[in-house]
Parts: sequence; C-alpha cells; structure tokens
Amino acid sequence: MFTAPPLRRRIIGGALRRYRENLGYTLDDAARILECDRSKVSRIETGQRGIRGKELRELLTEYGIDGQQQAILGAMADPRGARGRYGTYADVLPEAWQDYLLLETAASRILAYEAQRVPALLQTPDYARALAETDPGLPDDDARDRAVEAVLIRQNVILGERKPDIHLIIGEAALHQKVGGPEVMEGQFGLLAGVSGDSGVITVQILPFSSGAHAASGVGALAILQFSEAPGAWSCSPGRRRRGHLSRKPGRPCRSRPRVRAA
Repeated sequence: MFTAPPLRRRIIGGALRRYRENLGYTLDDAARILECDRSKVSRIETGQRGIRGKELRELLTEYGIDGQQQAILGAMADPRGARGRYGTYADVLPEAWQDYLLLETAASRILAYEAQRVPALLQTPDYARALAETDPGLPDDDARDRAVEAVLIRQNVILGERKPDIHLIIGEAALHQKVGGPEVMEGQFGLLAGVSGDSGVITVQILPFSSGAHAASGVGALAILQFSEAPGAWSCSPGRRRRGHLSRKPGRPCRSRPRVRAA
C-alpha cells in the first residue's frame, strides 16, 4: 500500500471527500466503488490511512476528475519518490525541495517572503539564468539550463494551471540588487509591474528599508502553503532550493510560526 506522509494524506483525503460530497455521494456509495466497508473510506478521507494508487484512480475517475488533477494527487499518494514533473530535475533539485514543490502544486494559498531577490514564481528567464550563473551547486551550463527550466515549469504549473491565491512580499534590497545587469533588471521590473497591476490572484508588496527591524529580519526567504482540502494544516519552507520544510497539523501548537508584515 502507498502510505504518504500525514500532510499529504490529509490533502488527498480532503479532496476525495469534497469531490464525493459535490456529487451527492455517500460514504456507502464510495465504499461500493472500492468494494470495501464505509469505515475504510472514512479513514482515507480523514487522512488516518493511505490509499492504493489503483483505488485512488478508481474514485477519481468515478468522480469525474480530470487527468491533471489525478496526476497531482497520484504523485502525492506515492511515497516512492514520485514527485510529479519535478522528479525529472533531481540532478538540480534536492529531494526536500522537490517535496515542497509537489505540495505547492496542491496549495490553495501561497505566502512568500524574499529579502534579496525576486521570488522564483515571478522571475523572468533572464533573471533566473543570472541567478543560476552564480549558484555554486550548479556545476556547468547544462545544469544551469535545467535549473532555469525547472523555474519556468514551476511558474507554468502555479500561475498558468493552478492559479492559487498568492501573496508575495519582496524586500526593497531585491530591487536594488543588480542581477544580470540593467537590461535584465528592466525586464524584471516590467514583469513585476504588470503582474501587480493586472493579476487578480497575485498580491505583491515591497518591504521598504524604512520599516526597520521586522519579524523576518533573520530570514532570507520564507514560504508558507495553505490547503483548502486540509484547513488548518500548512507547510513552511525556508524558501531556498537547498533547504527542507516543516508542516503542522491542526490541534498542534506552533509558537514559532513566522509572521511577515509589509509596512
């Protein structure tokens, strides 16, 4: 049986419950699809147990869920390294970061803070390439090309396909840091201005130098994911490609949950 990590199970179970209820199906109806007892379906929907890949596909097909969403949930249900489309970039994306990116594809809300660079979700290809050129973990041009490609795929998945609610806070230093030269920065500023002015799902705020010390002063980057299928659960990443991430389930205190406010 595929037994996903607890947060993944909650997201999968919450999605299955929502799909079932939207169709007016009961637990007994779902149990008949899987040829099992209703208590098993209930435990799957509450995240108390995992679900086999075959069973997940049967339920999603019965519920009329499209192939893209099936693929996302299928990857989340499989602990054997299946990290969706990011798995093919294992040479430039560490496992912990691949896990975070997979969770990001299921998030209903993304909150991120970057102190010294433009967040990856809004980087132009030239800006992303300029950053890749300075990354000591990318040994050659091929690796740098693949890292940039992974950034662009991420943007397409989140901004083009999923379109969650996104709130980004960028430190003023990022606007003064000359990444790639004047032409690169001009293109990057143009993209930021267009997104913040035209998008209905992305909020961009600048944290000015004049704000002084703030709650994230000791953090270079931070990202928090929230999930409609698992209310109260969230995943937190330090926000850079080589770091890990934390997650919390409802009912567990977390005194260290970061808060970032723009002045």
